[in-house]
Amino acid sequence: MTLLALEQLDVRHGLLRAARDVTLDVAEGETLALIGANGAGKSTLLRAIAGAHKPAGGRVVFDGVDITSVPAYRRVRLGIALVPEGRRLFGALTMEENLLVARRDGRRGPWNVESVLEAFPLLAARRKTRAANLSGGEQQATAIGRALMTNPRLLLLDEVSLGLAPVVVESVYRSLRELIEHGATIVLVEQDLNRALSVATRVACMLEGRIVLQGRADELTRDQIVEAYFGLRHHGRPGEPSP
Repeated sequence: MTLLALEQLDVRHGLLRAARDVTLDVAEGETLALIGANGAGKSTLLRAIAGAHKPAGGRVVFDGVDITSVPAYRRVRLGIALVPEGRRLFGALTMEENLLVARRDGRRGPWNVESVLEAFPLLAARRKTRAANLSGGEQQATAIGRALMTNPRLLLLDEVSLGLAPVVVESVYRSLRELIEHGATIVLVEQDLNRALSVATRVACMLEGRIVLQGRADELTRDQIVEAYFGLRHHGRPGEPSP
């Protein structure tokens, strides 16, 4: 069943078209990795889905309902949660208080403080610690946990691994895999191609605001993805960059 459908979505920053005629479906229970170079339009697209950036054209359809004009707070109540790049926690509040802030506008469901701590064991001993004093990995886990507290049907994750040490990234991704195994529907923006492919069921690659490649993760080759990422034919010559 299609949970999210973007229909010829056009999103602008002033005169700049950050997302151009994007048509994309996300099925319930699917993990879609949205990849592309910096400036490709990935984060802007997530914000448009979450209602934080108004599209200039096209439609956002969620569970069969056109929500293009629905404000962000109502989209949370419908079941859409965004974990933005940079985490954006309330630094003066404790880790637990950051989780509880999200509960008011959320939906009823299985996610609460205890279930979040179970999903992210690295937070268990930090519930009374101010968010500003958490490590980068703990902050990222808190940001994801805060989104889960709304009991979302669709979780939008923007740059989960950005700025984190590899061992911390592995811990966060271990928890993400558990969420996926329990049927979560996720759209993941990730610069680390290997990490994205390790959890994705489908991949969509953006280039200059457009979707230039999409398909099942197990049916696309790395060469196809790299070529789409750069917008060039990739011949695998020594010394060529890879994402």
